[in-house]
Amino acid sequence: MDDAPAPAAPEAVDPDCLFCLIVSGEIPADIVRETDRTIAFRDISPQAPTHVLVVPRRHYRDLAAVVNFDPALAGVIAQEAVAVARAQGLDDGYRIVVNTGAEAGQTVFHVHAHVLGGRSFAWPPG
Repeated sequence: MDDAPAPAAPEAVDPDCLFCLIVSGEIPADIVRETDRTIAFRDISPQAPTHVLVVPRRHYRDLAAVVNFDPALAGVIAQEAVAVARAQGLDDGYRIVVNTGAEAGQTVFHVHAHVLGGRSFAWPPG
């Protein structure tokens, strides 16, 4: 039996979060797609010819938080990432990456999926 306390539910918005500020319109971004639950915009430091971030409008620190508090949202983020790839014409292939934690390369702690395409990718990544 696990006696650890359940993690606290995340706040809807983190006023210090870069992506929350983009979602609210306080910081401009090159938005490519919006839904009631997500927003997708071009990465300011692209790692491929197409590099779009899909973020939920509500603030969750990482994918683990999404799975803990709103598991259906994980599917919504994946659906939107695929929709972005299709809309961007990435018919020859694309990569969807979700980094969770600093050790994995997450630098903005608001869950986001990177949609990368327009070039060949090596495996393993990193």
